[in-house]
Amino acid sequence: MDAHAITCASWNMLKAQLEAGAISSLQIVRAFRNVYEEDTRSASPLGALVEFFSDAEEHARTADNLRASCAQSTKTAGANGGSVSGKPLLGLPFAVKDNISVKGKHCTCGSKLLADYRAPYDATVVARLRAAGAIPLGRTNMDEFAMGSSTEYSVYGPTRNPRDRSRTSGGSSGGSAAAVAGGQAPFALGTETGGSVRLPAAYCGLYGLKPTYGLLSRYGVVAFGSSLDQIGFFATCIDDIALALSVTSGKDLYDSTSTCPPPATGRHAVSHHLAPFSAHECSILRAAVPRELVDAPGVHPDVSAQFQRFLTWLRAQNVQVEEVTLPALQAAVPVYYLVATAEAASNLARFDGIRYGQRGDTDALLENYYRAVRTSGFGPEVQRRIIVGNYVLSRHFSGDYYRTSVRVRSRIEQECTQLLCSYHFIVCPTAATGAFPLGERIHDPLAMYCSDLFTTFVNLARLPALSVPVGTSGTGLPIGIQIIGSQWQECAVLRLAKRWEEAPHV
Repeated sequence: MDAHAITCASWNMLKAQLEAGAISSLQIVRAFRNVYEEDTRSASPLGALVEFFSDAEEHARTADNLRASCAQSTKTAGANGGSVSGKPLLGLPFAVKDNISVKGKHCTCGSKLLADYRAPYDATVVARLRAAGAIPLGRTNMDEFAMGSSTEYSVYGPTRNPRDRSRTSGGSSGGSAAAVAGGQAPFALGTETGGSVRLPAAYCGLYGLKPTYGLLSRYGVVAFGSSLDQIGFFATCIDDIALALSVTSGKDLYDSTSTCPPPATGRHAVSHHLAPFSAHECSILRAAVPRELVDAPGVHPDVSAQFQRFLTWLRAQNVQVEEVTLPALQAAVPVYYLVATAEAASNLARFDGIRYGQRGDTDALLENYYRAVRTSGFGPEVQRRIIVGNYVLSRHFSGDYYRTSVRVRSRIEQECTQLLCSYHFIVCPTAATGAFPLGERIHDPLAMYCSDLFTTFVNLARLPALSVPVGTSGTGLPIGIQIIGSQWQECAVLRLAKRWEEAPHV
């Protein structure tokens, strides 16, 4: 397996090669490092990774030595290959969004304010991946404090789309998506508050999972909207996502919002060996298509065509597909931005230049000190959302805005839950268009916010959703659709997506 083949391979392909002894973890890390370094020297770099960890090769050597030691001591290579018990991800690298803590590494959230901050501990999801043998490869670019849909609001500059470098990779986890799609990492972590995993996945032609709220611990993630945030995954195949979920999900004592699925949900645990739905199972499945999203203004004809192609495929599998109405979805985007900005204003109050962040002029009065530090440290989009959030929470308007938005959010969650009692899935496009040109929406906040039209209701309703690449536009831009399930039904979502992935036309 040569270096180019390594950087095009999925986690599961690399895992098989490692266990067969065909390649080493050190070869894998070096192959990705070479792609990263070559890209940084190009005239138009992707801007996907903002740091390639200097100790990644050292960890790769340790993984190779452990694998060799276990293979020699057990002498059962014929049965187990080079596998190591308890470490299903041994030697496999992954990239980490810049708002997820990796012990001893910078965690800047794409902001000038946290330029010198280093994480004192691993995020729980990172720790669980490490415990399974995986290797953190580097930090990925992001919109500052995860506030954006294009990865243009970053102190490191924009991230470009590997398919067309004049276009966005999506946001706010655009660096993670571009790293995987651009051959700089085989797998990456992102975070979602209102679509920040699924949108970049759709724009870059990847699978992107946003799990049920609470399935993965948020401990070690710099908070944006605490009732919305969730770590998600970017991968080139379904099995990679299943493999990651199998080692990272579950209750964490450090995060009170994390939980194990209630037994009454009948949720099947996601395992590495995930089988697609059989033909018989497909015949009893029902999928709902919300008219409010399919008929939304601004949906590009290429997106509509690819979505209809996916629906045609579903019907060919004998899945019952029906159009439905979800009236509350019309309020999803404004409700999301009211809730998210209010929570952001509260969460970002800690970044005052005293407890966290860059220091300012210590001779200034305290109020002036706060103003100076936050004005110079936060970018314009973060400042805008903090101002809106504080306005929403102000004493005279909290009843009109915040409490009303919370009530409407409950209505959205209730409508989605009731619908999913009758249907197994909701399906819709991930975005109204393919990746848009860099700079097109950065000076038009409302246009940027409308990029989240198809995604925010999922976060408000705390549902699992997977963006699935289904084709390309007439100009070759990737197009994604979403498979959305009931809470805790990640296994069902992944199994349907795997049947699509294994279909002859894919």
